Amino acid sequence: MGRGGRRRGPLVAGILVVAVALAGVGLYWFQPWKLWQDETVQEALPGLAAPTSAAPEPTVSEAAESAPAAKPTPEAPRTLSRGTLISHEHTTTGTVQLIRLPDGSHTVRLENLDTSNGPDLRVWLTDAPVKEGKAGWHVFDDGKYVSLGKLKGNKGDQNYTVPAGTDLTSLTSVAIWCDRFDVSFGAAALA
Repeated sequence: MGRGGRRRGPLVAGILVVAVALAGVGLYWFQPWKLWQDETVQEALPGLAAPTSAAPEPTVSEAAESAPAAKPTPEAPRTLSRGTLISHEHTTTGTVQLIRLPDGSHTVRLENLDTSNGPDLRVWLTDAPVKEGKAGWHVFDDGKYVSLGKLKGNKGDQNYTVPAGTDLTSLTSVAIWCDRFDVSFGAAALA
């Protein structure tokens, strides 16, 4: 083998190392396997009284001895606004509700959510208008938004706590936001 053959060996090895490194970075960045993985989350609406176990019925004499006490009826969660998700970068369906809980806190509830899984998906409460098509893909980080956390699953019913002190009067939409690629998977205007 001549001198040219010896020089190509390290060059080929270097190219292979760079190619493997680039492939690894690309796989990490895009995470294409998530397109075939579904994560379903089924959460109950917070603030609803949990079912209690049945207590034994009092005897007639016990009932006569105790004065009937008026039981306060707990306040139910109240929907302040709602909307229907539209598709942006990925097909997305379901509904969104902004709910005031009996304790005065707020939650965003996604119901019947169905979207693609993806890297670094977040639920955002925003002031951006919801626009159809590509015009709506990138608008949600242009103005004011509050991240409610990572998307728990790409399917199902989920609750996201709104931080205390959040000015809800100016936040009029919810987006399923891919923070890695700065794009909306889907969004809903709250009305």
